[in-house]
Amino acid sequence: MTEAEPLTTGRLLVDDLSDLPGWMSALTRSVDGHRLPGPIARLSGQAPPTARRGSVLMLFADGPFGPDLLLTERAATMRSHAGQPAFPGGSIDPGEGVVEAALREGQEETGLDPASVLPVALLPELFLTPSSFLVSPVLAFWREPGEVRAVDPAETATVARVPVAELVDPANRGQVRLSNGWMGPAFRVADLLVWGFTAGLVDSLLELGGWARPWDRQRLFHLPGFS
Repeated sequence: MTEAEPLTTGRLLVDDLSDLPGWMSALTRSVDGHRLPGPIARLSGQAPPTARRGSVLMLFADGPFGPDLLLTERAATMRSHAGQPAFPGGSIDPGEGVVEAALREGQEETGLDPASVLPVALLPELFLTPSSFLVSPVLAFWREPGEVRAVDPAETATVARVPVAELVDPANRGQVRLSNGWMGPAFRVADLLVWGFTAGLVDSLLELGGWARPWDRQRLFHLPGFS
């Protein structure tokens, strides 16, 4: 795989899934050789050679309320995507692979121990045209969850482990619509309004994991400052 040849289907990073919980094993297997479901699939495809490379860490754990997913909120003072929900992630440093970058960013943003994380699969790469970023989503299982926090408040405002049960609850689901006509899925969870690229990935993960439930696609969430 080269920068000019994005990964268009998912790929496993481990051969043995027997040590994973059944739900995580099923989610991981659903990634292998498949394209992303949902509207975010529109972002997969060819990226220009000049595209910058980045990765995000989609970290699941076996939490006290069932499976949960680690999400963050970017600080309001950030130069780009200020105040927006996100997965831990960022640019890939020279000589660094996508998995190493995702784990490094996870540690820098939330304080997690990379040794406690098992990367299990790569989802298809997604090209974000406005920022010219080719993003590699790394699916991972948190074998030994520890304390997480906003390590640098200038970069990260909030860190939350959100139960999948809350993400799939129809009462927490809706859509946001921008003034340019763009519309996409959104979630109101953990005092966050999750939307945009992150919500698109969450929506796909819920479908891949077999967790998705019908929800009201006519419900619109107000997005201050954007709509």
